[in-house]
Amino acid sequence: MRFLSETKIDFLGARRFGFVISGALLLTGMISLFLQNGPKLGIDFTGGTRVMVKFDKSVEISSVRDALAIVEIEGETFDFSKAEIKLERDKELGDLVSVRLPKLPETVDDADEAVINKLINAFPESVPKNKIEFKLSTDTIGPKIGSELRGKAILAIISSILMILIYVSIRFQFKFAIGAIAALVHDVLITLGIFSIMDYEISLVIVAAFLTIVGYSLNDTIVVFDRVRENLKRLKQERYETIINKSINESLSRTVITSLTTFMVVFILWLAGGEVIRYFAFAMMVGILIGTYSSMFVASPVVVAWHNRFGKSKSR
Repeated sequence: MRFLSETKIDFLGARRFGFVISGALLLTGMISLFLQNGPKLGIDFTGGTRVMVKFDKSVEISSVRDALAIVEIEGETFDFSKAEIKLERDKELGDLVSVRLPKLPETVDDADEAVINKLINAFPESVPKNKIEFKLSTDTIGPKIGSELRGKAILAIISSILMILIYVSIRFQFKFAIGAIAALVHDVLITLGIFSIMDYEISLVIVAAFLTIVGYSLNDTIVVFDRVRENLKRLKQERYETIINKSINESLSRTVITSLTTFMVVFILWLAGGEVIRYFAFAMMVGILIGTYSSMFVASPVVVAWHNRFGKSKSR
């Protein structure tokens, strides 16, 4: 039994409403990116040091910021109170605090150790008795490596989109490839904009999430396009828009069930997966919702617009 059977929703009739929603989301995201001078990049791309420590007793981020307002390193004083500081409360491990230190001059060494010692002195009652257990990890990325990673991440996304353009053009028609690419770019830009609005940083893990979103969104779109191709051969007397609408409705049950089951998995990851996986899961949640929406309200309307603009062509 189908979850949604015999639906007759006029998706193409509502395409202007869909374009308004997409335009509003894209514009809001672009404004946020403009005001923040681009996306907030993690140390994977900008270079820097991330220090993670563990407190046995609860601490507040505000107190940690106050403690890091004055940190002496080799006779120089630094203010890390405005650095990115994250707090995760774990019932078993205690309070996990992550401090992202900006890129410092080459003459400055051991900034991570200076921060750790500062926190030990500022919160002596909250630090584990065995001081070795206090420091969980230290990750350092040089600016040159960060720049290389940034270039490779952008190249990976662009390359995947170009390969998809070629594949869909061969598998279906060029106008279907244009619709698929429009939906993919739409999904990535909106997710990027939401990350900017939420002030979340972009790391290599999030780039991996973007690529996963591209693949997931394409899967939804291909399912609809495959049904469109079948109906174009079977319903030759019907209007093009009617065939597209019918194809989306026939694929709707499968699309909704797939999206819901996948969304539930990443929602659980976001809820209970911890600090490491949380932002990846958040990106996937946004991508699943936007990707499902775009396969119906972006990809298909773009195909219809291209068809109406450049005329009919034979389906393969």
